[in-house]
Order: sequence, then C-alpha cells, then structure tokens
Amino acid sequence: MDPDRVLEGLDPEQTQAARALRGPVCILAGAGTGKTRAITHRIAHAVASGVVSEQQVLAVTFTTRAAGEMRGRLRALGAPRVQARTFHAAALRQLSFFWPQVIGGEKPTLIESKLQAVSRAAHLVGLQPDRSGVRDLAGEIEWAKVTQVRPTDYDKAAAKAGRPTPLPAGEVARVFEAYEEVRREHNLLDFESMLELTAGMINEYPAIAQRVRDQYRYFVVDEFQDVNPLQRLLLDAWLGDRDDLCVVGDPSQTIYSFAGATPTYLTEFATRYPHATVVELVRDYRSTPQVVRVANHVIGQARGSFAAEHLTLQAQRPDGPDPMYVEYDDEPAEATGVARKISVLLREGTPAGEIAVLVRTNAQSAAYEQALADEGVPFTVRGSARFFERPEIKQAVHILRGARHGAAGEEPEPLARTVRQLLGRLGLTESAPEGRQARERWESLSALARLAENMAEAPRPDGLAVTMADFVDELDMRMATEHAPDFEGVTIASLHAAKGLEWDVVFLVGLTEGMMPIIYAETDEQVEEERRLFYVGVTRARERLVMSWSPARSPGGRKTRRPSRFLDGLRPASPSTASRRTERRKSGVIRCRVCSSTLTDAAERKLGRCLDCPSSYDEALLQRLREWRRVKAQEQKVPAYVIFTDATLQAIAEQEPTSLTQLSGVSGVGAAKLDRYGEAVIALVSGARPADVGEGSVEENVEETAHE
Repeated sequence: MDPDRVLEGLDPEQTQAARALRGPVCILAGAGTGKTRAITHRIAHAVASGVVSEQQVLAVTFTTRAAGEMRGRLRALGAPRVQARTFHAAALRQLSFFWPQVIGGEKPTLIESKLQAVSRAAHLVGLQPDRSGVRDLAGEIEWAKVTQVRPTDYDKAAAKAGRPTPLPAGEVARVFEAYEEVRREHNLLDFESMLELTAGMINEYPAIAQRVRDQYRYFVVDEFQDVNPLQRLLLDAWLGDRDDLCVVGDPSQTIYSFAGATPTYLTEFATRYPHATVVELVRDYRSTPQVVRVANHVIGQARGSFAAEHLTLQAQRPDGPDPMYVEYDDEPAEATGVARKISVLLREGTPAGEIAVLVRTNAQSAAYEQALADEGVPFTVRGSARFFERPEIKQAVHILRGARHGAAGEEPEPLARTVRQLLGRLGLTESAPEGRQARERWESLSALARLAENMAEAPRPDGLAVTMADFVDELDMRMATEHAPDFEGVTIASLHAAKGLEWDVVFLVGLTEGMMPIIYAETDEQVEEERRLFYVGVTRARERLVMSWSPARSPGGRKTRRPSRFLDGLRPASPSTASRRTERRKSGVIRCRVCSSTLTDAAERKLGRCLDCPSSYDEALLQRLREWRRVKAQEQKVPAYVIFTDATLQAIAEQEPTSLTQLSGVSGVGAAKLDRYGEAVIALVSGARPADVGEGSVEENVEETAHE
C-alpha cells in the first residue's frame, strides 16, 4: 500500500501523529477527537513505509472490544497481522508459551473472579463478611496487587493513600495474606499475578527476554491514563532499553485512580523521554458545539494537578439543541420525567439504541428501569460483565455448537426458528419475565435470537440460506473480538461503564451533592476524580444532553439536597415557577386508597395502596389483561413488560377504570400508552372484546383457562 494514501482523510494533528514513526510519541487526545483513527493510521503508515513489519507491532488497549475494533480498522488499512490485545491477553499468551521451560508442571487455573477465594480466605482468619463485604475485600486486594503492595505493607500503604478500608487495615492485610495462600494451595492464578509472573519471567531470563523483544519491536498503548504500576512494570519488561513506544490518552478521562491507575505515566511522559514527540488532538468530531461548551466548562474548573493538564476541545460539528437542565421534586418524579421525555424522543424518530440514561451508582438503575417499562420503552442495562462471559450466553453457545451440524440427511429447519427453539431450553420465552435479573438473562438470549434472524434475512453470497454452521462461525468471530450483538432499547449504564461509548442523546441523572460528587469523595483529589467522571458522562453525548436532579429523595420529603457543584455556572439559577408547578402536578404525593398512608415505594405507588393493605380484584379480568398483553407483545415483537408491567395490570384489575380519564390515573399508564392501548383496556375491563385483538385470541384463551 502507498504510505501516503494511508494518511488521506486525516486532519493536520492526526497526520502529525501518524508521521511520527520512530522513538517515543505521546498523543494527548480529547474526547471525540479520533484517537483510534490516528493510532491505527500511524501503525498502517509505519508498516507501509517499511519502518516495521506487521508481526513486530503490539498494540495494547484495555478492553477486548477496543482491541477488536482496532484489529478491524487495521485489516481495512492493509495491516491484518498486527497484534492488538489487552494487557491480560498478551501476558497470558506469553506466559502460557514459556511456562513449560521456565516453571514446568501443571499450569495454574486462571480465575476471572476472586470472590470465592477471598470468601474462603476471610473464613480462614475468622471473619464472615457478607457478599458486599467480600466484593470490597476483593477490590482492596486488587488495588494492593496492581500497586505492588505486599500483605505485610498493606496497612501503611492504605493509610498513605488515604483509602477508606472496608475493615480495619490489619484485618484486610490478614485476609490478603490468606488469599495468597489459598491461591497458591489450589494452583490458582489471578490477573494481577499473571502480569507479575510475565514481567518477572522476562526480567529474570535473558533468553526469554530476547525472544519477546525480537518478536515485538513497536509498541502502542491506548488509554494510557488508565495504566497502573503493575501494567507499567510489564510494559517496561517488553520494551527493555528501546523507546519505540507510542502512548495515547486523555488526563481529563482519568476515572480509575481508586483501582490503582495513575495518570502520571501519561502526564510525565515527556519528562521521562525528553526527546518525545507530543501531539495534541483537540478537534471534537463527536459532539455539537453546545455539548462541547459544557464539557470545556466542566473540565475548565478542575483544581490541583489537573488544572493545567486538560485539553480544550474545539467543536467541528454544526450547532445542535441547547443542553437541558431540569429540576424535579423527588427521585420518582425524576425517573418518570426522564422516561416521558424519552418516550417523546422515540415518537419523534430517535432510535431507542441512540439514547442512554447514565447513573452514578448501579443502585439508581432500578427506578429508571421501572419508569421506562411504565412508558412502554424497551431498555437494556449495561453491566460490567462482558456479553460472551455471561453464564446464559456460555450455555447458549455450547448448545448452538452442538447443533451446528444437524441430523444427517434431514432437511434443515430455518435458522431463526431453530435458534429460538434451542434457546427456549434456557428460558427464552415469547415475552420477557418480571424482575431485573430474569429480564437481563432474557434480553441476552433475545439478542442472540435477533442476530440469527438478521443473518437469516441476508442470504449468503452464493445465494444459499444461512446455516447453523454459519451462525456459529459468526458467534466465534464475535467472541474473539468481543463484538456483542446489538440490544434493542435505551441503554441504562453507570458512568464508569459508559466510558468509550457514545449516543445521540444522553440523560445524566441524579446530579445532586452526595451523588455527584459521591458522598465518600472526601479529599480534593477524590472530588476532582468525580469531576472527571462527570466530564466523561457529558462527552458521551453527540447531539442532546439532558441533566437533571431532585431536591427530595421521596414524594413529600424535605427538599434539602442541592444540585451538584459541577453544574455551577451552567444551570439556570432556579427553575421557573411554572416548571416547578408542572412537575409538582406530575409527581404529587400519592396516598394509599385503603389506609391513606403516603406511598413512597414504586410498587405501592403503582398499585395505589400499601403492599400489606387488603386488596381484591377480579381474577378473570387480570387473566384477560395478561392474555391481551401477550398477544400485543407478539404482534409488536416487543417484551411484554413494554406493553404494561405485571404491577400495572394488577393495578388496573384492582381499580377497574371505566373511562380513559380513570385509566389515566393508574400509575404506569402514561399519555402514550393511553393513546395506544386505552380503548382496548377499557373494553377488557367492561368484559367486551377490544377491537384491536385478533378473532378468538383473548376470549377463547380465557374460556379455555376457565374450563381447565
């Protein structure tokens, strides 16, 4: 490939980075400035220019998804044999290869989770932490190991770092020491020990160091602000005394200091390598000028060492809508208000997959899940578990692989139907179940089924139908690159989980003091990390940005909470009187219709009564409603909860509304659902067959149920 052609389409700063082919190079890349484009074109340019061969390049990033994206871009640029891996994947490959000659014997079992071993270690030292306590202890052990702190030094190191320990530091150290004993006794290898062993192997065995350094001569490290001391140790082992190292990162997106990451490797790169080439990418191609102004304001208020490190972004896109700042009376009203705004966006044509609700903590998610379900908006919750590592997906892939060849001599069934039948064994029903965990499992399996349907609709180049073998090959490719199938629906994610992603519309919610910054951010450094986390959230938005908060936690509660300090200078001084009055009308106090107590729980507010207050409803009516919902969900190809949740159906059955006005008073029946389903529901309540139900669908099923 012509080296100059590789540079076509790059802006001046990206071109400067791509032309810096030798020696240490530091690319400071702001959010949305095309850093992946810059580094992949730089690698391809180096290969095309003969500076380095493809096999001698090692590009390191932090997620398998990012590594897969990088490999895909390099293939398109004519450099398909470049190795793009995570730190852990690269280390595991090298350690496995050299294990027989360096250590010998049975290879250890690599564990992805420490929880079981940490729980056992805690019991060995006489402690019995709950599940949350075990997670906190595991987090402390990970922090200690990546920062190269030994159990005997943990208490001093934790005090020096100002870490709030889950138990007295001495007890954490005892658990840490016991954990290492459990790990060695059972021949277990965690990710941190894997990196440490790989670095030690290279540093202690000159022959191995020579082989590794002959193999890899050209290094690129993405997200360098997230590197921790242990990863730096391994990188230095790979490099030896060479300096062909390109690092890419953004100090303003340093949000993992609590886990041991340190941005100083990035910010002090030019100090360590005085002859380094430093390039700043500041042209923001992702967000509108309105969003960029918010981002620059937020990070421009940074204090401490980051005050002089941040990049000022320059928007490249046309103008978009102004950001919105919305105050709601309380948290339930905020969730409801956000869901209603999303419903309007969907009706106006915004795809659900281009909308995200970003929360500070996972505990905030449930309220937004319920509110979106009430509005009939499909959603998916983005967690920390990678898609192909979820238990139900591992089971599904195992079953699908077993079925790839089919029965000899038999005519194969259509792919989509076969996949749905096989996944039905694992719980893929026609409609999604209630409950967060059950729904997440269902959504995962449903994503696989939709992938099969999409593949089946696009015949192969030879004109033949897509087979199960084709589908399994596609899954294997996606597993290798961590390319999860697309989920249909609005994304709910924590701010940490949202890093590296982007959407047309972003709702940043719960922006109050104590939540943003989080209440346990006590030092100046911790508060500044919260500012950077907020900055990451802002820069996820391409076109629309909506920020909201609520002074009260519960309906009727005291309005003592203040908006986040990070909104100072951005939001209006106070919401208008009309806006307050409107939100009060939307979220007024709801009282139990039986005992008149104020209802704060979401399920109680939906039912209109306390959960322990007596209730009576027509079982036949509830059955009719459920069967009607099932039919509608099938027709619209959406989960049943998108039509109405079980709690809403029960509330309708209890209250038996006879008019649209009465139905609109049932929690969970918004304007959109009233327009779409109101007449049908009223008909069901009255005992008549609604006009939008197919002939014999509801009534016959109800009659069959009654005769059983």
